Amino acid sequence: MKRMKKGPVPMTRTDACSFRKLPAVCALVFCCALSAVFCGCYHMGSMMHPQIKTIAISAIRNDTREPLLTELARNQIAARFQSDNSLKLVSMEEADCILYVRLTNVATSMRRYKPGYVDDDFRPAEFHVNLSAEMEVLIPGRSEPLIKKRTVSGSANYQYNVDPQVGKYYGLRQACYDLGGDIVEYTTEAW
Repeated sequence: MKRMKKGPVPMTRTDACSFRKLPAVCALVFCCALSAVFCGCYHMGSMMHPQIKTIAISAIRNDTREPLLTELARNQIAARFQSDNSLKLVSMEEADCILYVRLTNVATSMRRYKPGYVDDDFRPAEFHVNLSAEMEVLIPGRSEPLIKKRTVSGSANYQYNVDPQVGKYYGLRQACYDLGGDIVEYTTEAW
C-alpha cells in the first residue's frame, strides 16, 4: 500500500494555463460591458418625451402671505430647468408645453435653540421653512394636461445673525430651489 504525502498539491499544466488566460477573460468581459453602455443598452441623458423640446413658466400664483415669493420661486425654478438642460426655456408663444405653479403654503418653524443672556432665556438659533405648491404642465391647444396636477414641496434650514427678514429671505430662496428640483424631476421624468 502506497502512503499519501501530506502537503501542497503540485500544480498541473492545465491549472497554469487557466491563470494565464485570466487577464484575457477580464478584458473580454470589460469590452462586452463597455459595448453594452455605448451601443444603446444603457441610456444617459434626458428622459423627456422626444417631441417636447421647450417649456415656458407661466406667471406663478402665490396663495401665501409671503411677499416676493413669486419672484423667488420663478427664478429658482428657471435655474433648475437650466441646470438640468432637458428642456429649453422659451417664451409662452414658442413653448411646446407650459408649466403652471400655485404656491399654497409656507410654514416656518424653529429648529434649534441656543441660550440667551440669562440662564432661563432661550432664543431660536435655526429655523426650518417648508414650501408647498401645486404644479401642472399643459400643451397649448390641448384640453388634457401633459402632467396632471400634483403637489410638490421644498424645504430648507436657515439662520440669521442680525436681520431676521434677510435670513428668512435666503431660507425661502433655498426652499424655492429645492421646490424647483421636484418640479423639474416630475416634469422631465413623468414618462
